Amino acid sequence: MQTEASDLKLGTSDRDHDHDSFLVFDQVKKTYDQKTMVVKDFSLSVKKGEFVTLLGPSGSGKTTVLMMLAGFESVTSGNINLQAQSITRTPPYKRNIGMVFQSYALFPHMTIAENLAYPLKLRKLPQDEVKRKVSDSLAMIEMREFGGRYPAQLSGGQRQRVALARALIFEPDLVLMDEPLGALDKKLREQMQYEITRLHKELGFTVIYVTHDQTEALTMSSRIAVFNHGVVQQCSTPAELYERPKNAFVAGFIGENNFIDGVVLSQSGGRCTVQVVDGEQVHCNASEGLRETAACRLSIRPEKLFIEAAQGGSSDADKSYVGATFITGHYVGDFIRNYFRLANGNEINVKILNDADAPQLQEGERATLSWFNRDCTAFPD
Repeated sequence: MQTEASDLKLGTSDRDHDHDSFLVFDQVKKTYDQKTMVVKDFSLSVKKGEFVTLLGPSGSGKTTVLMMLAGFESVTSGNINLQAQSITRTPPYKRNIGMVFQSYALFPHMTIAENLAYPLKLRKLPQDEVKRKVSDSLAMIEMREFGGRYPAQLSGGQRQRVALARALIFEPDLVLMDEPLGALDKKLREQMQYEITRLHKELGFTVIYVTHDQTEALTMSSRIAVFNHGVVQQCSTPAELYERPKNAFVAGFIGENNFIDGVVLSQSGGRCTVQVVDGEQVHCNASEGLRETAACRLSIRPEKLFIEAAQGGSSDADKSYVGATFITGHYVGDFIRNYFRLANGNEINVKILNDADAPQLQEGERATLSWFNRDCTAFPD
């Protein structure tokens, strides 16, 4: 498996609750050449039963962290504790950790039942217990009748369900999943997201999940650690990440977003006033690092925007307004994606429900876009 090499750092605030944590990374570092730190001061605490996703673009360092936790990569310095015991130097086979890979990693010459039984036989469990656990696992993934088949006779989704069952059958302390749904098509991915989430809730095992798919992370996770250039930008719940991103990267990487160029006029108490195109002023949340008179970028989700009936429509003190020119609309089925251009050249994507009240605009037509001030955040440029 290819590891990702990037500097990685997370603030110490995540170590405040180590005493009640199931898994703890404490200032973990990794270097391959004794010169460049590919993982730097990574600290993270995970409670028992949590589903924590490491999310980021390719090369951001998330897989390196997972491989150190599994024991497939050594830790240069720092410590990894599992259930209050250090596993930093523990061999992989003694860590009692289950793993699910994108490639399924099933033995092609073994039946499904034999694949499931394999980790139990390695642990020298009695034959009757092996048989019972295999039967229970097949029932858990709703594949009782597939025990005698071989992996090549199954669909991709079925093989991934077997891989998941094999990772769980020996009741591991922790389950690691490295892009497990990457090889599946959209429909199968969504089905497997549901299956994994269902089993996680039913069985209560702890998961560390690696993906670059934002929707997958938002759908499945208790918390998400967002990586960029080796640094964890934010580690929060899906709702916190989506609604209150800490910086422009998180805002842009998690879900869809629009960015509008502006200049900070004033700020106070976590709020600010920003001047945008044509002298228009808007009000929004203020992120850390903003300076008055400095350039900034406004962040607003496409579904939080409204298309007013005409430019200069009715005013609401809780909302902000900007004039825009309609470019085109894309029919997506349940919603319509409308594109507008502001006077400064910024293009804005407005996502509205496909219903009878949806505005019908012509190319080049002027309109007013609005949003509630609470739904917009200004970040330093």
